[in-house]
Amino acid sequence: MNDATALLRLMSWLSPVFPIGGFAYSAGLEQAVHAGHVGDRESLAAWVEVQLTQGAQWNDAVMLVEAHRGAGDRDGLAELSDLCRALCVGQERLNETVGQGTSFLQAVSHWVSRDHFPGRETPLPVAVGIAAGVDGIDPRLAVGAYLHAFASNQLQCAIRLSVLGQDGAAGALAGLETIIGETAGRAANSTLEDLGGAAFVADIASMNHETLEPRLFLS
Repeated sequence: MNDATALLRLMSWLSPVFPIGGFAYSAGLEQAVHAGHVGDRESLAAWVEVQLTQGAQWNDAVMLVEAHRGAGDRDGLAELSDLCRALCVGQERLNETVGQGTSFLQAVSHWVSRDHFPGRETPLPVAVGIAAGVDGIDPRLAVGAYLHAFASNQLQCAIRLSVLGQDGAAGALAGLETIIGETAGRAANSTLEDLGGAAFVADIASMNHETLEPRLFLS
């Protein structure tokens, strides 16, 4: 697969219109806004950066690369899926990654046979990694696109939460570009030994969101 085809495929799989329901989740951002941790462009960018480099998204990136590396080993991928689910902080985070993963499997079957996946409840980062591995897409490109999609979704959530407008979101995304690229490069060379995080406030926000009322998002 050439780079142009790989890029188009990733754009399709990680597009906001790909039917996995990503728009319904904020990964704890709604709670962070409610608690006053995020209230402007600077704090929002810092919040997203910490998740990408030290939080749940870093672990997702490591999982994606490991799944890419092990595409074809269904037993190993089943164990990886178990580990990915076990690392989820709270019920909402688990629902988010499994729900989107299940939907991703259904939608991506137009490109990749379901036989390559270990089961219906394959978590999203593992599912994306498998699909990219089967299609021979460069892991750095795949994980970079995955992290970019997460950052974009966070900014879209911030717009809906009235933290900033569309121009501010575009500026924040531009500022995060280098972080996304560097994190993707680090993740592409990672192993499971690199799993871990230190985004405790984000983790607590994700758990506290379970009782937030009223709310716009499922996480």
